[in-house]
Amino acid sequence: MSLSFKFFPERPNVSNDLAATKIDIFKGIINNARTQFFYTFNRTELETTTKTVYQKFSDRKVFVHVGIGGSSLGPEMMVSALQKNDTKFIFINNIDPEEIHSQMNFLKNVELKDCLFYFVSKSGGTAETLAALAIITQLLEARGVRPSEYKNYFVFATDPVKSELLTLAREWDITTLEVPSDVGGRFTALTPVGFLPALFAGMDLDLFIKGAKDAQADLLSTDGSTNELLAAAEFLYHLKEKKGISQTVFMPYSSKLRSLSFWFTQLWAESLGKKKNRKGEMINVGFTPIVGYGATDQHSQVQLFMEGPNDKAFIIVEVEKFAHDFPLHSVLSSNNLSKLSTFSLSNLMKAEMEGTIKALRENERHIIHVKIAKNDEYHLAQLILFFESLTALMGDYLMIDPFDQPGVEAGKIYAFEFLNQL
Repeated sequence: MSLSFKFFPERPNVSNDLAATKIDIFKGIINNARTQFFYTFNRTELETTTKTVYQKFSDRKVFVHVGIGGSSLGPEMMVSALQKNDTKFIFINNIDPEEIHSQMNFLKNVELKDCLFYFVSKSGGTAETLAALAIITQLLEARGVRPSEYKNYFVFATDPVKSELLTLAREWDITTLEVPSDVGGRFTALTPVGFLPALFAGMDLDLFIKGAKDAQADLLSTDGSTNELLAAAEFLYHLKEKKGISQTVFMPYSSKLRSLSFWFTQLWAESLGKKKNRKGEMINVGFTPIVGYGATDQHSQVQLFMEGPNDKAFIIVEVEKFAHDFPLHSVLSSNNLSKLSTFSLSNLMKAEMEGTIKALRENERHIIHVKIAKNDEYHLAQLILFFESLTALMGDYLMIDPFDQPGVEAGKIYAFEFLNQL
């Protein structure tokens, strides 16, 4: 695995016996018939069918991604991190009428033949996604597009066996891609959910898949001195049990990876925030995720992080080498400009990150520092699989099911109850 790690105050000692035990548990999790996130990218037919769909619609210049939660956050993160072309992306990921109004106004002024609408919902019955479908069909009808022609503009990603979207797709002859039945929505970035927008953004899908596959062996290693997945899980669990750490700050030092924080937030919060443990006992457990962003948050949240309650663990993600850089010499002169003149922008970013880490350490804060060589498909896939794996393993440490979301389901039920009262 091409990720490197530093732990502060120190890396936990993971014996080989403990590593063997925990890896057996982890294998039990990822081999479960309903939790196959660790293996989906090994299914070559998912890659092949996605590439076939891309070729069918590859002339489209506007990609409208419709989904909410895990159906959107992964693809948004991938596009934000690595888009390499001029495709216009619109993510309809909420039901705010004002935002939808702005998005529909934009679409009213583009050629429909340039648009592809990608609807993503594993169940096919997600209220927010179906609401967007209703509004988009109104847009198409107003432009003279008949239901029999929707197949020229729509692609559905949904459960391959049973789904409302699947039923509609069969009725209208709409192209579909598979959201694997054995993968929860927040774990679907490395499936067709993320693959299709990645292709439209000009990314190398083969490199994504190679990165994920190359990470698998290291994540399953029983060498406690080198398995960083086990070290991170032990580190965070010890902090919770011994130090009362209840929050996790996720802070990449990269604008391109800012959306990775939002993806992590859903993954971490929805998976680990649970009322009951596996025995049915009330525990109300979880690590509250906090979105951070370097270096911007050094002028915002870092004051709290340094001197506020010591109840947070910090995950800091560094990109070692940026694809572009800028020298800081200037025709203007001042004391601070002179100090910067011999350096580059990446030098300054590195210095600010290292300064933050040193100051956090001096304030006895707890840090996992993750470094990637560069921001590309290979390394992003490894970050995705690592944090998905860490989330699943933390579920075992906390004795909860990280793959359900009963609190979310309750809110959905009450929302429909409210609608029925209107």
